[in-house]
Parts: sequence; structure tokens; C-alpha cells
Amino acid sequence: MKHVPMKSEARIATTAGRIVSVDPGPAQPDLHAPARYNRRILLMVTGLSPQVVTETLYGLAHQEPQPFVPTEIHVVTTVAGAQRVKLLLLDKQQGAYHAFCRDYGIEADGIRFDESNIHLLCDKAGAPLADIDSEASNREAANTITHLVSNLTADADCAVHASIAGGRKTMGFYLGYALSLHGRPQDRLSHVLVSAPFESEQAFYYPPPAPRVMVIKGLPVHTSDAQVTLANIPFVRLRDHLAAGEEAVARGFDEVVTDVQRHIAPPSLALDLAASAVEADGRTVALAPTRLALLAVFARRAIAGEPSIAAPAKYVPDRQWGERYLAEYRAIQGPMGATDATERALYAGMSGEYFSSQLSNLRRALRCALGARARPFLIEDGGLRPRRYHLALRPQDITFVEGGQQAGSQRRP
Repeated sequence: MKHVPMKSEARIATTAGRIVSVDPGPAQPDLHAPARYNRRILLMVTGLSPQVVTETLYGLAHQEPQPFVPTEIHVVTTVAGAQRVKLLLLDKQQGAYHAFCRDYGIEADGIRFDESNIHLLCDKAGAPLADIDSEASNREAANTITHLVSNLTADADCAVHASIAGGRKTMGFYLGYALSLHGRPQDRLSHVLVSAPFESEQAFYYPPPAPRVMVIKGLPVHTSDAQVTLANIPFVRLRDHLAAGEEAVARGFDEVVTDVQRHIAPPSLALDLAASAVEADGRTVALAPTRLALLAVFARRAIAGEPSIAAPAKYVPDRQWGERYLAEYRAIQGPMGATDATERALYAGMSGEYFSSQLSNLRRALRCALGARARPFLIEDGGLRPRRYHLALRPQDITFVEGGQQAGSQRRP
């Protein structure tokens, strides 16, 4: 896609339908210009002031250097907010949205914006919310907004411009956060500001192309003095840290945040020898005792800050390696002596063949359970000869579960 610079902020004042001043703010390079997408979505949260929709439309239509005229508009709101959008914006005769389109030569029929694009916030039972005034209603609002953003951004051929200007503050927060979780390079986030005294005037929806006098709080003001500031808000895009697939679309806000948090946090490993399992990447993975014993050897070395170590030599049993390994194996299995096949195999020490076999089995088990996320938990060989092996996790990210509780390990003799 052709490089098109985009302004981070555009301040616009009009007189007689003409832009008379533009303060573009600092320019930022943009490799994914939203206006170049055939499907362009304006997504907003609103409360009892639907004016933010037309004010944002005005700011986007006058955006420099490339206006953004949406092909569809979606509004997330409550029952009372939806009624105001229907009556004050969408009424074809009196609605401010249709008036805006007529005033600025935009074909209203070319933008999909009707009652089907008004998304009501609902509770768990599907009943529409009258307000966002409790912990439960905030949680359901977060889920509704997250699901909608996830669905809209699933279309790779669209650009989403989300505005956090309307509704309760928590609604704007959830919309911005949801876009951070799901947003792509072509998606944008903004807040629209209107200069005083117009920002608090219920009758003001946008600066009209033919300026006129309004009376606000008993004082006459001229609409040519109205300034609309569309401030684009940079946000961190975390989409690459989300699990892919259809099941991801259905997850709520808390689940998505937990998923991302798990993947951006430093990898941690907990070894539960009694259960013959580990917890890695937030997942419990059962391991055969022979495999877990090898991982435990390297986990304890990592905790102790010990350097990488060479594998046993081929065909020559290494007694020290055998004792090191069997100490962990017995902690898992208990002392079984000559009745145990592993004890018998390592009676004279560990050979290079035995080490390589268990290392391959361990790597295979972790990759099977964790996929690409297994990498931090694999024993590395340094990539150079002679091979020297270590577990690359930080000491503070490794724990041993002892007596049902996690604790930093102490090296066994």
C-alpha cells in the first residue's frame, strides 16, 4: 500500500463552509492510510449526547491531508442513548446526521447508518441496559464492546476509526482498550473536542457551512467561532499476542486481557515433581518422570546461576551426570532401587545416547503441548560445537512446587 502521511491532529474552523485555519500538528508516517480502504467504519460509543457522532464526522471529513468518510457507522449505547440517536440523528427530515450530509454534499445513502447499526449494551440475559452504573453493567459493557471490535476487525479489508468521545468514561476506556487488543495498522482511535460554549450546547451538532447566530445560555454566539479538534490517539497494538481462531472472537474483555497479559509477561516455569507436571505459559503439562527429571536438572542449575554444561560423552557412562539426574528422578518416583528400569540403566552413569534420547523426548512433549510457545522452556545447546546445554529462563521465573506451594528451589546434593 502506498505511503500516505497522516496528521496526528487537525484543528478546523469554518466560515461559510470554508476551512479558514488548520493546525495539523506533528506529521506521522502512515503506511496503512485508512481512507484507502473500500470498507471504512466509524465506531462510536454514545450516551445522552449524540452530537459527538456528527462532530466526529465533521472532523473526519475535514481531516488533512486525506479526509476519512466512512462507508458505515456503528454506535454502541444504552436504551436511552439509542432513542436519542434514532430521533435526533437518523430522522430523515429533522435528524442532524441527514442535515450534515446535505450541508456537506455527502450522500447519506452511501453510508450504512440505520437502526441496525445501533448496538445496545445488554446484560448476561440479553436485556438492554438502561445505564452503566454498576460493576456488573460495566463488565457487560466491556464484553459487548470487545465482541463488536473483534468482529469488525476480523475483516482484513476494512479500516476502523473508533471515537471515545461519547458515553460514560468507562465506555470510552473499554472501546480504546478493545481497539488496542484487536486493532490493526490501518485502525485509528480519536477523541473529538468542541470549543466553548458550543461543546455543552444541545442544539449544536457541527459547524454549519452557512454560519449563523445561536443563543447559548442567554448569550449570542456565532458558529464561525466554533472549533472542532479531532485528536488522533496513538495506541499500542497487541493483536499479535492474541490466540487466533473463531473461539477468540467469542471471548469477553477479561479473557482477552488475561490472554494478552500471559503472552507479554516473561515466561515462567513451575515444576511440580510430586505431580510429575509443569506449569508453563499458564498451562499445565504432564511429563513422564524421565523427561521431567532432565528438565529439573537444568531448572535447578538456572536458579543457582550455574553456567551451561556439556552432555555426557558418547558410549562412556558419566557417573556424575547419572547421580545428578537420578537425584531428580527419585524425587519424582521415590527410591525404587534395582527394581526400577531407569535406576538400572544409569547404575554406572549416564551416557550421551541416554541424554540425547531424553532431551529429544522432553522437547517433543513440550512442543506438542505448547506449540510455538514452548521455545522459552526448551533446553538449549548454544548452537555451536562443542554443545553446552542450559535453560535460558531467569532464576526468578523458575519455581519448584513443594508441599502444594511454589518456592524457589534449593539444589539437592
